[in-house]
Amino acid sequence: MSLKHTLLVSAALLAFGMPGYAGGGNTSADRKLLDPANIDKSVRPGDNFFMYANGAWLKNNPIPPTETRWGSFNELQENNYAALHALLNEAMNVKADKENKQWKVGAFYKSGMDEEAINAAGLSPLTPVLKRIASVNDVNGLLREIATQHTQGIAPIFSFYVAPDDKNVTRQMPQIFQGGLGLPDRDYYFKQDARSERIREQYRNYLVQMLKLMKDENPEATARQIYEMETRLAEASMTRVEMRDPYKLYNKFSLNDLSRQTPGVDWTRLFEMMKVKGQDSVIVGQPKFLATAAGMISSMPLQAWKKYLAFHVVNDMAPYLSSEFDELRFQFYGKTLRGQQEQKPRWKRVLSVVDGSVGELLGQMYVEKHFQPEAKERMLTLVNNLQQTYADRINRLDWMSTTTKKKALRKLNTFMKKIGYPDKWKDYSKLRIVDNNFAVNILAASEFEYDYNIAKLGRPVDKMEWGMTPPTVNAYYNPAFNEIVFPAGILQYPFFDFVADDAVNYGGIGAVIGHEMTHGFDDQGRQYDADGNLHDWWTAEDAKKFEQKANVVVKQFNEYTVLDTVHVNGELTLGENLADLGGLAIAYEAFKKTPQGKSTQTIDGFTPDQRFFLSWAQVWRANTRPEEMASRIITDPHSPNEWRCNGPLSNMQEFYNAFNVKPGDKMYRPAAERAKVW
Repeated sequence: MSLKHTLLVSAALLAFGMPGYAGGGNTSADRKLLDPANIDKSVRPGDNFFMYANGAWLKNNPIPPTETRWGSFNELQENNYAALHALLNEAMNVKADKENKQWKVGAFYKSGMDEEAINAAGLSPLTPVLKRIASVNDVNGLLREIATQHTQGIAPIFSFYVAPDDKNVTRQMPQIFQGGLGLPDRDYYFKQDARSERIREQYRNYLVQMLKLMKDENPEATARQIYEMETRLAEASMTRVEMRDPYKLYNKFSLNDLSRQTPGVDWTRLFEMMKVKGQDSVIVGQPKFLATAAGMISSMPLQAWKKYLAFHVVNDMAPYLSSEFDELRFQFYGKTLRGQQEQKPRWKRVLSVVDGSVGELLGQMYVEKHFQPEAKERMLTLVNNLQQTYADRINRLDWMSTTTKKKALRKLNTFMKKIGYPDKWKDYSKLRIVDNNFAVNILAASEFEYDYNIAKLGRPVDKMEWGMTPPTVNAYYNPAFNEIVFPAGILQYPFFDFVADDAVNYGGIGAVIGHEMTHGFDDQGRQYDADGNLHDWWTAEDAKKFEQKANVVVKQFNEYTVLDTVHVNGELTLGENLADLGGLAIAYEAFKKTPQGKSTQTIDGFTPDQRFFLSWAQVWRANTRPEEMASRIITDPHSPNEWRCNGPLSNMQEFYNAFNVKPGDKMYRPAAERAKVW
């Protein structure tokens, strides 16, 4: 998943926090690593391998009302909840000590669990912000309020962050990105299908209901005005496909030049109010968006902007306020948009907030109890094996010149490898937490994070910093650091298991490792060099050949139908599809170098190759609600699970050989139509 405008990373999976190798749940000895009972033998492997490998499991595991999908990730997430819940309950009972990391985590969690205090407080935690908005009486005051909210981590209209300069990654730069919408993506405002029109109607009703809770004097008229403002901002926003081009997002301005591009907004002055000092330039993701927003600030009634800011503050904070605000927001964002029937239990929601707000404090507690050094050592061996295999494959490429191969190998061989948890933990000593006000803690954590990022300006880039918390079951590639990162949370079954045979581990974590490595060479990552700079290191002919090969992948995934007339967006999902395709192929070749990979010995009736591909398939097993699926097609750069499983397999002759896939089978693709890049 591309997070270009935050941490310049591409993530393999969906971000679930889960315990690591030594976490809760059944041990490997208690269960089958590949359970034949999950297979649906009525489905031919060559027709739909996802359903063949997982069909019986899918039939027997309906989606719980608190979830929008249910699969192997969620089963593991329950273990994570148990492990982290125990840590938080223990931390809640630690003697008060504001400098003690365990107390700070426990106090944060305790404040979120105090429903009586939260309900009694109602909207009052936001009173200072709302009063400040109400007191704005001119455009200068409006700009001051926008700046002040940014310093509190609220981020109205646009997002602001500090990150390495794409073309000089040794320097931290202030950067601005489009934002300001209440719907998840700009396309929601313009798609003309019945589903999108229904969502827009329900969102407009949600605006009215939330404004009524806020005691707005004319909620219907205010809702229409806010929706109109968001629509104008959406129209000026880039699409997610457009944002896949890093050069389109790299627009460096001096502050004076940016001010000329946005009449009425003096960015030197605005930056001063945002605590940004000593900076003479900025990188803007979408100049058109900023110009439109500036024009609206100058032309639209001040009262409209005050209503817009007040709504968005309350809307963003609603999950942390009293039950009427929390439940109203859930009804739209959870139930309408994603199909979730019931909220998760409160303790699970608060746990996620704590992990998102003070994740490296919670992470320290987690790794002390649930992570073993042996997992890091075993993982590093796997990474090195995959890296060498990737190098072998690059050397054998018949479409890439020697000149480009040399530079590709340099990039591959200089990957920074981070496994488990940071060598240096984030310092939270300046964050003040109380044990009796959840919303205040949320705002304090947001302001702390803003100050933490602003403090990076003028300092050397810290390549030891992590973009995910240790309990997270995920992995990512960061082009600015040319790094691959595997948090402790992913080092567990079904991705990784000490007692698993190599087929299971290489089909799981091996494919994830290969996936992250391939992100360094996908349609976005390939444009960054070994030092992390956005720089064209390809020959023109090689770049053309890559694009031709990538277009085969785009075409393949565009043809997959997900819901009625809804197709996978091959352009949006290209990077992840390339990473899945490359990662699986590299993992398979590395597996074939192991003793099991060279053998023909069966386990539970399956050959080593069959077990490798079954392991890959079980990682992606999941039932998904149609609302969630429709939402992800618009916003998620990953293909839906069934096609993440089947798409890469349909391009691999090794899969065809393992399961006797023949012409006429639904997954069969003629050799000339198969995608192969790395």
